[in-house]
Order: sequence, then structure tokens, then C-alpha cells
Amino acid sequence: QVQLVESGGGLVQPGGSLRLSCAASGTRFSSRTMDWYRQAPGKERELVASITNSGSTNYADSVKGRFTISRDNAKNTVYLQIDSLKPEDTAIYYCHTDRLGNDYWGQGTQVTVSS
Repeated sequence: QVQLVESGGGLVQPGGSLRLSCAASGTRFSSRTMDWYRQAPGKERELVASITNSGSTNYADSVKGRFTISRDNAKNTVYLQIDSLKPEDTAIYYCHTDRLGNDYWGQGTQVTVSS
């Protein structure tokens, strides 16, 4: 069974940085595209970054230049480096992958940007 466990969220001031981690198990991690989504209060969940098994990345326009997704296949872990944080980045951040047509989500990690 695929399991995804996020960590690294917290309270940070505007302009600060965080690095989120997502540890995966139960899947051939190196062959999976991995995604980070976020959901702010009262809003729909949105895709913010993806990384394919070959390392190609894609970002939502709202985070380009500030977010960096990366992966370490040896550790079965995907990361999201978030720089220049803004209050509007406040959300629960979720790790996601799919396998055989099924979606798998982590429990989420809260990121709060506030002074």
C-alpha cells in the first residue's frame, strides 16, 4: 500500500523559507511522478509543483521562481523548497502520487505565513 508522509511545515514570517519533505513507501518511488498540492481555507486544492521520474518539473504560475521541487530516489523522498513566503501561501500542503489509476495523498502539513 502506498503511504506518503509529509513533514516540515510550520509558522514562518513573510519572506521566510521552509523545506517540506514527503517520504513515500509501498511504491516504486523512482518511477512515479510526484506532486505537491495545497489547500487554503475556503479554497479548492490546487497543484503547485510536479516532478516526473526523469526529473522534469512543472510549477503553478503563482509559485514560479519561489518554489523548487526536487527528489531523492535513494531516500524515497520528494521535497518542496519554499522561499520568499507570502501570507497567501498559507495552506495545508499535500504530497500526491498516483498508481494504477488510484490517487494517493499524505495527511498534509500546515504552512502558516504571518508576522
